[in-house]
Amino acid sequence: MRKADLVAAISEKTGVPKVDVLVTLETFFKEVKGSLAEGENVYIRGFGSFIIKKRAKKIGRHIKQNIAIEIPEHYIPAFKPAKVFVEQVKSKVKSLPKES
Repeated sequence: MRKADLVAAISEKTGVPKVDVLVTLETFFKEVKGSLAEGENVYIRGFGSFIIKKRAKKIGRHIKQNIAIEIPEHYIPAFKPAKVFVEQVKSKVKSLPKES
C-alpha cells in the first residue's frame, strides 16, 4: 500500500476529503520526523513507537580501496510495533494463502 492508497482508504472510510486526509498525514509525518530529530521518541499506544537507536562506533571497509575506515557512532530512526499490533499481524498472516 502506498501513501496515495492509504489516503484514499482513510478518505473513503471517514468521509473526509482526500486533500484534508493528505494534509493530516503529511503533518503527522513531519511531527514524527521533527520529534525524532530533536531526540524525542514518539509513542502511540496500541500501534507502536518511533524511536531513536544508537549505533556504536565500528570499523568498516572501503571495498574499492581495500582500506579500513572508522564509522563513528550515530543515531538512526526505528519503529518498534506494539505487542497488540504484532499479534494482530501474526494472526492475519497465518490465514493468508501461501505463495508457491
